[in-house]
Amino acid sequence: MSNLNIRHNVPLPAPALLAHEQALTEEQAEVVAKSRSALQAILEGEDERFVVVMGPCSIHDPVSGREYAERLAALREKVGDCLEVIMRVYFEKPRTTVGWKGLIMDPDMDGSANIPLGLRKARGFLQEVLDLGVPTATEFLDPITPQYIADLICWAAIGARTTESQTHRQMASGLSMPVGFKNTTNGGVKPAVNAVKAAIQPQTFLGVSPEGVASAVSTKGNIYSHLVLRGGDDGPNFSSEHAKRAAQEMLDAGLKPWVMIDASHANCSKDPERMPAVFEEIVQQWVGGDRNVFGAMLESNLLGGNQPIPQNPSELVYGQSITDPCIDWETSEQLILATAERLRNR
Repeated sequence: MSNLNIRHNVPLPAPALLAHEQALTEEQAEVVAKSRSALQAILEGEDERFVVVMGPCSIHDPVSGREYAERLAALREKVGDCLEVIMRVYFEKPRTTVGWKGLIMDPDMDGSANIPLGLRKARGFLQEVLDLGVPTATEFLDPITPQYIADLICWAAIGARTTESQTHRQMASGLSMPVGFKNTTNGGVKPAVNAVKAAIQPQTFLGVSPEGVASAVSTKGNIYSHLVLRGGDDGPNFSSEHAKRAAQEMLDAGLKPWVMIDASHANCSKDPERMPAVFEEIVQQWVGGDRNVFGAMLESNLLGGNQPIPQNPSELVYGQSITDPCIDWETSEQLILATAERLRNR
């Protein structure tokens, strides 16, 4: 006897079909290619700009997300000479126990888990962001998801809960964009270093073909895999000492000492009031000459803080996170503009 606990098994559209229905335009492909190349050049030390990955903790409302992207597009125009600003466009949310799993898994926020709709909404929203000339960043949680949206992503993360997963390390080895592995939820950096070491190597694993058929996927390895410090149960790890120690761990493992630091999550104790000061200290490391620290992350939205999901989703406050608390747009804009001035005057 099998499938005793399976309630439904609903086939998904083939990735190739979805890509055909919502095809990547030449202009969108150019934004993706240009941003990926810029990130690679920054990692290699050929481009001296500082990377900032910023945006909502998660996308739950494409309308407010679009407004954020429009504002970010205007801000990018002002700081593009010294900052490569990329928008967080996160559709999958890992849960410690239970909770809303993101736009792809539950687009209606009611537990109906209409994944085909979620995939189409995610792909459509990414295209809207790219149409504005804004590069995109996301966390890949389910190993099947990249088949549906990876062509629209410029930078990707593997989260703290999945960094130790062999499945995710193998998946990252085949992704076409730079990938950051976060340290574990307890603050462990060594597992993330091991993850980078695995991801840069060729791998073969079980996956899904563009036609939606189970397949054996063989990769070349992703040489632009790197480390992301996000703090943990033991406290924050954004200081210069933490960054230098992490970079040395990478070197000791025979890896490039590329480190990005997340100013949110445990590094600010999930308190958005602390996030700007943490971000400023991260930037100061770069200004002070530590080129191993090549970028930072911010959780930012139109409105600050966060809100619970009401029984009636129509009652949600527009532009406010339903997952982790964020800093508001005014704070975000002032922080980025001030950072640009610091970098220009260093």
